[in-house]
Amino acid sequence: MEIRKPSALVILKSITTSLFAGLLLTASSALLVRSTPPTLLEQVLESGELHVVSSNGPTTYYEGPTGLTGFEYSLVKGFADSLGLKLVLENSSDPDAMLNGVVNQQFHFAAAGLTAQESRGKTISFAAPFMQVTQQLVYNKRLPQPTSISDIKDKEVLVLASESHSARVKALQAAFPDLQWRNVINAEQIDLLEMVNRGEADYAVVDSTVYSLNRYSYPKAELAFDVSDPQPVAWAFPQGSDTTLFDAAQKYLTNIKADGTLARFTEEFFERHIEEVTTGEAMSFTYQLEQRLPQWIDGMKNAAAEFNVDWQLLAAISYQESNWLPDAVSHTGVAGLMMLTKNTARAMGISDRKDPQQSIRGGAKYLSILFEKLPKRIQGEDRLNMALAAYNQGLGHVEDARVLTQRMGGNPSKWDDVRKYMPLLSKYQYYSTAKHGYMRGWEPVKFVDNVRNYYKIIAWHQQQEEFRLATASNINRLSANTRTAEKETASDDLNLQAMPSML
Repeated sequence: MEIRKPSALVILKSITTSLFAGLLLTASSALLVRSTPPTLLEQVLESGELHVVSSNGPTTYYEGPTGLTGFEYSLVKGFADSLGLKLVLENSSDPDAMLNGVVNQQFHFAAAGLTAQESRGKTISFAAPFMQVTQQLVYNKRLPQPTSISDIKDKEVLVLASESHSARVKALQAAFPDLQWRNVINAEQIDLLEMVNRGEADYAVVDSTVYSLNRYSYPKAELAFDVSDPQPVAWAFPQGSDTTLFDAAQKYLTNIKADGTLARFTEEFFERHIEEVTTGEAMSFTYQLEQRLPQWIDGMKNAAAEFNVDWQLLAAISYQESNWLPDAVSHTGVAGLMMLTKNTARAMGISDRKDPQQSIRGGAKYLSILFEKLPKRIQGEDRLNMALAAYNQGLGHVEDARVLTQRMGGNPSKWDDVRKYMPLLSKYQYYSTAKHGYMRGWEPVKFVDNVRNYYKIIAWHQQQEEFRLATASNINRLSANTRTAEKETASDDLNLQAMPSML
């Protein structure tokens, strides 16, 4: 059989045909790709960022000593982390502007304590609720506790001049025509709590979340009863045919409810409180002085000497932070005996925060740095107290409090003045103009008080211990001298008795 070699023309035609087929296949593939655009979730994953609009405040997000924190922030950050995304927060204090931004796809969703009633007809889809908020009546505890609307129908009730609260009171008035209320403008719910606490008002309506967060700061404003049904609080997404990001959020929320994460965050932010050191707590603390502290004293003394701080102050801080437990960890990520953040530990040259000696050294170094960074005009005990407040909340918030103190006519270099105005930074009227925004302003005040109380107990205990050791030493020395004298006397008696025979 004759085998003919293909001519050059045939080869060229074959190559041309193959190239054309390849180009056609590529073009077809490109058309196929363009016909199935990426989903919203795929676009977000590709961008690497999750853009969320929120509002700086107590239930949403704020700057803490370890960086941004807050109940809703913790949830949103967890969602971003679960997708491997960087969280980008945008701040807005206007719910309408937030929702418009979501509808116009300026943001992926809104997370700002929103309830479904706040959609106001906008094309919004709310994810599964992660908490309920109820409007509640609070009263000044000097009065009998009202148990129903009929008990206050002829009394004046303070109500925030907001759409949801006013609407609820108007609805109640339809059933109770004698109900009286006063709309308070240019204020927020925490102001109503404060007015009731001071006795400037007898009754007020506030949200359950606001009451839970502030009930220990305003102990004379007590809960009477609910005045509304629970309203679900949820994230707001734009409505649309592409629900991939929305579905991912739904799955995440389901998971954190199932594994206890949501319950843990709820307890941390709404059920935790700081109390003064009571007699019983002081007795428990004194017990731990003997059981836990002794093993850390040498390390504290060494670190204190290195960084020129008082070791007993380090002991007081570490008890307040961790109860002298070296493996203590908080949900915010601070850990160890001195509860250092990862960033602080790194800056202090600490590689293992749970190593007690490293933690002690890192805490001592950090406290000394805070002490030095304060303005020189702050002196003595004022300087120490402000350094402790900064250990708890950061220098930025302390500086905000000093600026506010000066604005209010106080002395920004005196702790007694600063501690008076620092809690105001939990109110929108004040934190909205502060450089570092909202803070749980009562916490550093309690922290400083507790640490100073623990410090006094430690100092007293050490004095008693030193006195006991000195007394024991004196007794031993006196006992030794007595035994020596007795031996010498006995020897002399023996010598005297022996002398006649010797003679």
